[in-house]
Amino acid sequence: MKLLLVEDDRAIARSLTEGLTADGHHVEHVSTGLDAIATVTHGDHQMILLDLGLPDLDGRDVCREIRRVSSVPIIMITARGDELDRVLGLELGADDYVTKPFSMREVLARIRAVARRTIPSPTDSTSSAPTAAATPGTEESVQAIGPLTIDRRTRRVHLDGTTVELTAKEFDVLACLADDPGAVRTRTEILEQVWDMNWFGPTKTVDAHVAALRKKLGDHRWIDAVRGVGFRLEVPPGVDDGSTDSTP
Repeated sequence: MKLLLVEDDRAIARSLTEGLTADGHHVEHVSTGLDAIATVTHGDHQMILLDLGLPDLDGRDVCREIRRVSSVPIIMITARGDELDRVLGLELGADDYVTKPFSMREVLARIRAVARRTIPSPTDSTSSAPTAAATPGTEESVQAIGPLTIDRRTRRVHLDGTTVELTAKEFDVLACLADDPGAVRTRTEILEQVWDMNWFGPTKTVDAHVAALRKKLGDHRWIDAVRGVGFRLEVPPGVDDGSTDSTP
């Protein structure tokens, strides 16, 4: 993959670049937040490794600015290991979080895990006999829940015909809940489906992404919290639900 490494510590940057290159990745390195934002705006990177302790801007501000122009997956790399910092980073749109000190093996494993969740496999678009679900515009590829439509093939979401810009992880959480509209999905189920079966982070990660989804959908009632259990997706009361289609 083509990776953008944003890291001001030369020793760490050199070590990461060597390890990532040895694993077959193409790495572009910048050392400031402003350079990162400018590079993403005009680049075609498939993933970003973002250090939070940059000399010019706070890495969380950089993440926020990147999310304004791109949905490219972001893995934060930082010495800040507190749960609050992790949750804030994920809420801003990061897809994963690596805390210093870390091993090269861990970084590579997280890159692969995020790639599996966010980057379509080449076989998805090169199959000689695509299925109906992979055909643009078919009922199988687009799910409608009232005025909300979710296209899993193109990973696009529309509400009342207007595009809803979501991060890769936000889309995955929404799609997870939409698999069975009205049914309650526990935080653990969402973590296992959207993140990883071996996820060891806080379940508040789910809450952070749900909060972001509610904000972008414009009505917190789209995602109902069931105290002590989890969340469910449903058309808010008073919203014209038309004919709800829950075709997978």
